[in-house]
Amino acid sequence: MIKIENIVKRFGDLEVLHGVTLSVKRGEIVSIVGASGAGKSTLLQIIGTLMTADEGEVTIDGISPMGLSDKELATFRNKHIGFVFQFHHLLEEFSAVENVMMPMLIAGARRADAQKRALELLDIVGMSHRTEHRPSALSGGEQQRVAIARALANNPSIVLADEPTGNLDSYTRDEIQSLFFELRERTGQTFLIVTHDDKLAEQSDRKIEMNDGRII
Repeated sequence: MIKIENIVKRFGDLEVLHGVTLSVKRGEIVSIVGASGAGKSTLLQIIGTLMTADEGEVTIDGISPMGLSDKELATFRNKHIGFVFQFHHLLEEFSAVENVMMPMLIAGARRADAQKRALELLDIVGMSHRTEHRPSALSGGEQQRVAIARALANNPSIVLADEPTGNLDSYTRDEIQSLFFELRERTGQTFLIVTHDDKLAEQSDRKIEMNDGRII
């Protein structure tokens, strides 16, 4: 599903990734761990096409996005990649169901079709009773469930999660962790997760440790 080879990233004279190579199989849940500054989030942003590498190759679902135009890249990202962040990034002026509909509407789906799938996804993540609530009326865990549903909206090839449980209490964190595995069993979804959460990392199919821009 994901294949990256010899990825190098520099910021000025500082090289933060030193020839990183990694592959992730379809349906895997893979965690990336390491100290702050190890290069985990930079690597995730390169895989997610939010940042470009200075050297190396990225292939997602058989497609290399690095040579695409900005418009083609935006379309590729919308179709193939789902994102879950630590702080949700839900749109405050829209309800839960409207937030989940947004990637589908951007992709050109009919509103009725987008709404139907959004409601189905919110039911899957346990939020069918809160579909019309705006983010400000939801708890942190509820917002993260909506964000996960949004990430799944276009049935992406891969879901990339950056510290998805880092801003949650221990009970809610355990609920979100369990949800990732339930989704994998239900939908066959592939997850690549950057985390400082040892429990989540240990439960993953594979735990990859980074240090100083290298996989160790």
